[in-house]
Amino acid sequence: MRFLHTSDWHLGRSFHRVSMLDAQRAFVDHLVQTVRDRDVDAVLVAGDVYDRAVPPLTAVEVFDDALHRLADLGVPAVMISGNHDSARRLGVGARLMGRAGIHLRTDPARCDRPVLLADEYGDIAVYGLPYLEPALVREEFAAPRADHTAVLGAAMQRVRADLATRPAGTRAVVLAHAFVTGAAACDSERDITAGGVEAVPAEIFDGVDYAALGHLHGCQTISERVRYSGSPLAYSFSEEHHRKSMWLVDLRDGGEVAAERVDTPVPRRLARLRGHLADLLADPALERHTDAWIEATLTDAVRPHEPMAALVKRFPHVLALAFVPERGGEEQHASYAERLRGRSDLQIAEDFVAHVRGSAPDPAEREVLREAFDAVRADAAGTERD
Repeated sequence: MRFLHTSDWHLGRSFHRVSMLDAQRAFVDHLVQTVRDRDVDAVLVAGDVYDRAVPPLTAVEVFDDALHRLADLGVPAVMISGNHDSARRLGVGARLMGRAGIHLRTDPARCDRPVLLADEYGDIAVYGLPYLEPALVREEFAAPRADHTAVLGAAMQRVRADLATRPAGTRAVVLAHAFVTGAAACDSERDITAGGVEAVPAEIFDGVDYAALGHLHGCQTISERVRYSGSPLAYSFSEEHHRKSMWLVDLRDGGEVAAERVDTPVPRRLARLRGHLADLLADPALERHTDAWIEATLTDAVRPHEPMAALVKRFPHVLALAFVPERGGEEQHASYAERLRGRSDLQIAEDFVAHVRGSAPDPAEREVLREAFDAVRADAAGTERD
């Protein structure tokens, strides 16, 4: 059987205030075309369909379009809720949609009830484990601790117990939304440490033929049978070097797995530029980034005048600008306490202005700071007398 494994669509999410809806629609087009062209038997979506619990109507419309198009193809889809989704909202109508071959798995209590598929080699049980927030599901699974390893381990015990009741030779696939030890994270994933220690060992998925994972946005192979598809689109500049894709997975007789990456459309390349403003504007080697979305970090000792306006003239798609002035000499290596030692409150305030702005206060600004400190001291002295 051939599966198409994807995850982390984050429908409704923007990229530094740039709408991604057109890019998300293009991804859905690409997914449907891949299902047609590559003879896909089932689609697996491992969570974070939406970017937030209450998605905008435009995002719901994109999802609705994807569901109708997959159902029209007669290709079953198994989807789980992720930590960004509202499991209750995503699961509305699940039983009705299941009749059309769209299987939404959002209830932790039903994680051991698989979608049963079949090919010429026999049955395949596809188990959907929605994102499990430890504090909320610990009681359901009678887990010994409220952490991710404990609750996911308990869920997998239920999966293995159900699989043991199936006919001999039944192959098993699990969808899960988690952070597996050894995987690499990036800036656009929401931290899930609040429920306890976040990482779970890959061995937790022992006993199944393939684990289709979601949550991390980089496509990764933890083992031959445990993989992240990653997000189909970049949602942070930390994904600059990601190759966005889906996994085309062939599950053969005896549980043998073969996987191939299928690239997804890239709406615009990402580039992170760093240096003095004059260098970024003049360096001919940066010409290749003219059409990219840009994150620029300026290292000038003094903050340039209207740097964004200057950058946009050369790089029309600058989306993020940071200012990190280069520090030289002993200041670069001195501790915070060492930099403050022996300095007055006024001097510390002047240093702060210089650090943030890149230039020291002028005489008029120093006078304003001095008057402010004098006023605070006078007020404090008056309070003590009272």
